[in-house]
Amino acid sequence: MDIQDKSQVKKAQKRPVGSTTTDKIWVAGYLIISLSALTVYFLLKLHVFHVFGDYLVLLQKIALGTCIATLILMFAKLLEGVFARRTRVVYTRYNLTKMVRLLSWLLIIAVGISFLFQNWYSAAVSLGLISLILGFALQNPISSFIGWLYILIRQPYHVGDRIQIETFKGDVVEVNYLDTTLWEFSGDYLTNDLPSGRLIRFPNSLVLQSAVLNYSWEKFPYIWNEIPFHVAYESDLKFVEETIKRIAKAELGDMATNIERYKELVEQTPVDELEIKEYPFVSFRIHMNTWVEVMVTYLVEPKRATAIRSILIQKILSELNQQPERVLFPNTNNR
Repeated sequence: MDIQDKSQVKKAQKRPVGSTTTDKIWVAGYLIISLSALTVYFLLKLHVFHVFGDYLVLLQKIALGTCIATLILMFAKLLEGVFARRTRVVYTRYNLTKMVRLLSWLLIIAVGISFLFQNWYSAAVSLGLISLILGFALQNPISSFIGWLYILIRQPYHVGDRIQIETFKGDVVEVNYLDTTLWEFSGDYLTNDLPSGRLIRFPNSLVLQSAVLNYSWEKFPYIWNEIPFHVAYESDLKFVEETIKRIAKAELGDMATNIERYKELVEQTPVDELEIKEYPFVSFRIHMNTWVEVMVTYLVEPKRATAIRSILIQKILSELNQQPERVLFPNTNNR
């Protein structure tokens, strides 16, 4: 099984098969609250409750508004369950859930405003003044919310992608309305690309101001990586090249399909045709310390780069060291 197949299996295993028991409990709870509020609304119409006087109308509005609000939340939770069963792609399900929750709360706010104000003109004037005040007071949160809409529409990254924005590098674990959370890799205490254990949160407005480097592009979820090896001039360079290619292909699997996909993507752009070599590709150059540097370049999933690099170094050096008459390694700067 090659890397692409393993990735598809892993995504399939993460896919939920239906609504959880917790979701069903929430739906039942919303339904009970809604029916209870509706019951209270009709009970308040009885003559016995006229003792509340002017507060009676307000209480009836609160009861009816609660009924409608909980119904909205119930239908939103049901939609989330539908997305969980029908949507296979994790980040699509995540974005749809976020959108449904946002729309449900906007509807609840609209319902609340309609019950609080007697006419829409008063509501519009009040909302206009409130919006003007909040616009000055909440410029940064509003910019971050616009950034969230940009992320949702333009999709510079999704949940699960490995990205870098400014100095922040990590795997996206959450995209909220105002900020994004990364599970950092590398960082201040590591020299490799393994998770550091720290969480990074940055405002979504940063996406509107800085370049986003996405290592997990959906159309081509691979990056090029390279490993240098140093051998002496007297080594059998042809044997070194063939050995490295054979081991890399055995470990990485067949990348021909991915290379063809990359060529198709390049052809769809205005970029001039590039010379795309067969990978893994081995190149040679003279090192300043009087030995030959053998560079192997290959495709790898970004989250597996460190593990694959370690495996290739161990296997390649192990096999080359078994042929001391054909492969000589430098012992000092002077060989």
